[in-house]
Amino acid sequence: MDMNTPVSPAGFAAVDRLMARGAAFFGSRYALLGGAMSWVSERNLVAALSNAGAFGVIACGAMEPHHLDAEIAGTKALTDKPFGVNLITMHPRLEQLVDTCLAHKVTHIVFAGGIPPGSALKRAKEGGARVVCFAPALALAKKLVRSGADALVIEGSEAGGHIGPVSLNVLAQEILPVMGPEVPVFVAGGIGRGEAILSYLEMGAAGAQLGTRFVCASECIAHPNFKRAFIRGAARDALPTVQLDERFPVIPVRALQNEGTKRFMEHQAKVLARFQAGEFTKEEAQLDIEHFWAGALRRAVIDGDVENGSLMAGQSVGMVSREQPAAEIVAELIAQAAAALAARTA
Repeated sequence: MDMNTPVSPAGFAAVDRLMARGAAFFGSRYALLGGAMSWVSERNLVAALSNAGAFGVIACGAMEPHHLDAEIAGTKALTDKPFGVNLITMHPRLEQLVDTCLAHKVTHIVFAGGIPPGSALKRAKEGGARVVCFAPALALAKKLVRSGADALVIEGSEAGGHIGPVSLNVLAQEILPVMGPEVPVFVAGGIGRGEAILSYLEMGAAGAQLGTRFVCASECIAHPNFKRAFIRGAARDALPTVQLDERFPVIPVRALQNEGTKRFMEHQAKVLARFQAGEFTKEEAQLDIEHFWAGALRRAVIDGDVENGSLMAGQSVGMVSREQPAAEIVAELIAQAAAALAARTA
């Protein structure tokens, strides 16, 4: 919709009612969660999202505890609104990172990249944080809630970065009717407009997580070259990486295609050869590949090398058309949902 098109107050009020549970869970104005993107979701974007009424989330990624400590402190200096921290479960100092969050009284900890160890989940909850976990299947959703997860994110394969094999369209049908009544469930993957958010809210979602849509927020520190690649990109350009050998499973990564994508295939082949030669254990090989991605992503986001770096992006990249303030993007999404709802009841 055109941002100049008036939307009735009744439309906005109806969206507020649908988002009430998710917004109350985060303590935010809207039930919109910022997707945690390494190098992108740092203090500036996180604070801008929280200040705009969404819920910003710091991407800890490979940060060490002292780096995360500084990032949380930096975010608190830019906003007095609540925000969360996303922690990767395979991080060797996961429990120290949880302690860092608790020391700052971070209200919500999001565990990503696998099922969190019970000790880390327990530590987070006992320290007063609410715990959010990613559920790629119904059986895992049930297990995570039994383990103490306070809310779930179901992320479809349309998302950018590391992805699972199932689309959000299917996950929502499988998981929302069963788990929605138990805990708040937030949908993610390929979401770029308010009408889609509305549809999932009506299906029982508590809210939505968006990442790709916020990369071109004016407050985001991503290099202008990185932002230009997103503005030029179409849905069909954001493709998942290919696994070379089923004996060596590599989590697919969705990104805009470039020289860096080809280089990853070559790197994967070299690591596979070293693994087969006994030079690497499976864990060492997986870690080597993770380090490749972290370095490639930094080259693109921070240095602006969009040819050789990694351009992790979701399929909603085609809906990113220009750079605009975070508050404007949030307002646009809410207005689109409100207008769609008002049009139905008119």
